[in-house]
Amino acid sequence: MFRFAHNNINVLDLDRSMKFYEEALGLKEVRRITDENFIIVYLGDACQSHHLLELTWLKERKEPYNLGDNEFHLAFTTEDFDGAHEKHKEMGCICYENPGMGIYFISDPDGYWLEVLPEK
Repeated sequence: MFRFAHNNINVLDLDRSMKFYEEALGLKEVRRITDENFIIVYLGDACQSHHLLELTWLKERKEPYNLGDNEFHLAFTTEDFDGAHEKHKEMGCICYENPGMGIYFISDPDGYWLEVLPEK
């Protein structure tokens, strides 16, 4: 039997990304691994799920990551879909909306797309 543990994304500005994920999605640091060449920070949702988002910052990396066609994404559910939509609209991070499906996407500081949908 397997369980999802975490997803990883690499970021250019760790502090900026951590601030975004806390403000936009309520994710907070759970633990951290520090090395002379990198920092890995695991973000969680206050034990609502066991799944973590791993942010990796590489000391030597200076150029943005090539996300290709950005065909993958992470998805988040919320009990207050309308409130979340308004907050993300005010933050200016909504990058795509599909009202017919009842979903929208936000973009993080590195350009990763994050789907937001109502809890069912």
